Amino acid sequence: MSRTSASLVLSAPGPSCPLTNSYTYHSSTPTALGPYILGVDEAGRGPVLGPLVYGVAYCPASWKTDLEQLGFADSKTLTAEKRAQLLGVLNSDPQNLGWSVRVISPQAISAGMLRIPPTNLNKQSQDATVLLIRDVLQRGLQLSEVYVDALGNTTTYEAYLSSQFPGISFTVTTKADSKFKIVGAASVAAKVTRDACVDSWTFEELIEEDDNAASKAQKENWNREFGSGYPSDPKTQIWVKNSLDPTFGFPSIVRFSWTTVKVILEKSAHSVKWIDEGQESLVKAFEGGKGREKDRCIVTKDLGIQSIGTL
Repeated sequence: MSRTSASLVLSAPGPSCPLTNSYTYHSSTPTALGPYILGVDEAGRGPVLGPLVYGVAYCPASWKTDLEQLGFADSKTLTAEKRAQLLGVLNSDPQNLGWSVRVISPQAISAGMLRIPPTNLNKQSQDATVLLIRDVLQRGLQLSEVYVDALGNTTTYEAYLSSQFPGISFTVTTKADSKFKIVGAASVAAKVTRDACVDSWTFEELIEEDDNAASKAQKENWNREFGSGYPSDPKTQIWVKNSLDPTFGFPSIVRFSWTTVKVILEKSAHSVKWIDEGQESLVKAFEGGKGREKDRCIVTKDLGIQSIGTL
């Protein structure tokens, strides 16, 4: 996808807007009578670069036969041109079709995974899914069936979603994007949005840079030859290696929480000591415990402080 094409994807920030915070985008709300079916899928779970995007698509349950004829499928099996065409199809019938995406920024992914205690990618994905379903319900649509591409243990996740949304029938399964057309539609929305976010990426770090030799050299390294964004891709590996600033690390398109990035930082970046001399014991007192004392630091243990569920 070219930068020009990416700028036409309304669910992406656009070529001049840095992606600094996570956000949600909704199409127009369908007006056909319900109840509705809804599909959930994601794009960008594994890459070391760019956002993770969760997408949902929805249509009346009575419109399911019409949906089958539109050509939706697992977005990974489609060309970029076909995916762009299908996003147009999603927008072509606002009476019956709607879609939404939750774009989780690389900074949010890293901040969640590196905090103590960490919010792992499964939990961030789960939160995005719940948020999107709630948003659709709050827009006045009645949901009868929701189909979700598998995340972790399918039985456990299905039970969790059912507890969050009583009265809705949930199906969580592997390969849902190839089994259910409504999930295929969600897959297309997520994939096209993520590709547009990456292809039109604006490096916020360079917006206010002085026009000096060092800045020019850095801009040359921060090109858009990202490759697929996956850690195993040689093109991506070269880009990540060349984009490192030994003092400030990587631009914000990089997920700092990925092992690939941690290894490069430990090997090639300047080491930094963040605490004053003599403060190690104080820092240690607030570190999380291990084993049965997991998530409790020494201070809370000594003071007999415990977490409570309700007041």
